[in-house]
Amino acid sequence: MILTLIRTIHRTESMILTGFLFLLLTACNDNRVFEESKKIDQGKWRSDNILDFSPILSDTLCGYTIYIDVRNDITYSYSNLYLFMKTLFPDGRIARDTIECMLAGYDGKWLGSGSGNVRFNRFLFQKGIRFPISGEYRFELEQAMRVEELDGILDVGIRIDRDN
Repeated sequence: MILTLIRTIHRTESMILTGFLFLLLTACNDNRVFEESKKIDQGKWRSDNILDFSPILSDTLCGYTIYIDVRNDITYSYSNLYLFMKTLFPDGRIARDTIECMLAGYDGKWLGSGSGNVRFNRFLFQKGIRFPISGEYRFELEQAMRVEELDGILDVGIRIDRDN
């Protein structure tokens, strides 16, 4: 009888500990709503290769922060990267933006994180933006560097976080 009581207490403690760990892990939610990167074939981004991202955004009251992620190698010939971004709203409206991403400083030193030949940069695009309509949004990114084929860009992505 005492052995049964000890087993019951041990099981109860295990269940409580498991429940506590589950709550702790689910409470550690970062504010990421969407994150996706697209690999650029052979690191050569052609001007006709438009990258398409389609998050579903349902909260029309909170603010969001949008980031552009770029991974490049050190063979990239420029210190910056210009992008055209087209945003297609669920109701058919369209917004267009031009974005400049600085990949190297004026001294030629690569910015961002990474080691060896590959660098990663995350650029703040917009902060505190609200999406007025619930639904699927489309973000189209196009390289705007005035060359047919841009060597050295490995991945480009979008990250959307919910503001606190």
